[in-house]
Amino acid sequence: MAQPRAATPGLAPEVATLLADHLLAAADDELVLGHRHAEWTGFGPDIESDIALSSVAQEEIGHARLLYQMVLGLQGRSEEEVDRLAFGRPPQAFRNAVLLERPNDGGLEPPPEGEPAWRGEWGFAIVRMVLYDRADAIRLETWASGGHAPLAALARTLAREERYHRLFAETWLERLAGGGPAAAARLQRVLDAVWGEALGLFEATDGEAVLVAHGLLARSSSEQAERWRDEVAALLEGMGLRPGRGPAATGGRAGRHTPDLTALLEEMTSVWRLDPEARW
Repeated sequence: MAQPRAATPGLAPEVATLLADHLLAAADDELVLGHRHAEWTGFGPDIESDIALSSVAQEEIGHARLLYQMVLGLQGRSEEEVDRLAFGRPPQAFRNAVLLERPNDGGLEPPPEGEPAWRGEWGFAIVRMVLYDRADAIRLETWASGGHAPLAALARTLAREERYHRLFAETWLERLAGGGPAAAARLQRVLDAVWGEALGLFEATDGEAVLVAHGLLARSSSEQAERWRDEVAALLEGMGLRPGRGPAATGGRAGRHTPDLTALLEEMTSVWRLDPEARW
């Protein structure tokens, strides 16, 4: 756990460290999911959705950069280290939720012979996007209502773009769910399969209770999860679907990941690793 080099105005060093750890998890969520979205470029079901999801991917990665910069500031480090923070860590140092590192086929079905797995299952990609973007919206509200002014301002900015991500995903989910019994049954299988890892989005980072007690977070992860369950249930029921069941599958916030993340990072960081000191 990095220690801040200098005190962050208004925050005790140990609290700044906990907030940096909390934001690192969120930044990793955005970076990893942004990369998964980017893998759809050129493979979407229609050109409009292809372009839209590519734009969403760019924005998620841009959001990750802003959050990494805030992490570096809380740690008393230079923002010039942002690429090293994003690309220079081993898988076990990432704190993203496991759901987001899953390949775009979700591991639900093997890809057709000769096709790479990441060409994917559009229904899985949309279900994951819906579940994540609802969770992210609640997280942004939590930051915006908290007592750390720079984070609250950033959250309000990010929320304006995230609103369109959510609209895109939920419009697609409704379209797929209305595609007949077979399509709805396929979506339900996806929901049932990913539900535990979706609940893992609300795995708390170490020291979250301290951040809540200091008023930096307006609500705890468990409180966010409760609201998310209610919102997602209402959304799904309106489309003839139902939430999954079972306990949360956690571990991502503690650095316990699947081989999927290792493979993703191997590809995502390949150019950066050619010369980490290069300025492109």
